[in-house]
Amino acid sequence: VQLQASGGGLVRAGGSLRLSCAASGSIFSIDAMGWYRQAPGKERELVATVTSDGSTNYADSVKGRFTISRENAKNTVYLQMNSLKPEDTNVYYCRAQIRWVGYSGTYDYWGQGTLVTVSS
Repeated sequence: VQLQASGGGLVRAGGSLRLSCAASGSIFSIDAMGWYRQAPGKERELVATVTSDGSTNYADSVKGRFTISRENAKNTVYLQMNSLKPEDTNVYYCRAQIRWVGYSGTYDYWGQGTLVTVSS
């Protein structure tokens, strides 16, 4: 299994970035998918999640600026980040709860992280 995140980079405050994370393997379906972020020396925190039926949840700090979406046919989750602030600078991790072909239950996976740097 692999969760491949991409789209991080350096952007000025007020700018935008779009993160993508694709899951690969013999996937039957994916339940919740989400994005989290972690600064050095701090705990990983939730940014946004989206369920299989499209229900979303956001951290208060990103509401109105970030939008999470998913494309089930591609097993991919996106995070559109607008009006970025220097305090959004973090390593962003994707997460997926995957159901595998031939197996019961869901399994929790994390992507490798992608760095977002917002300059003032």
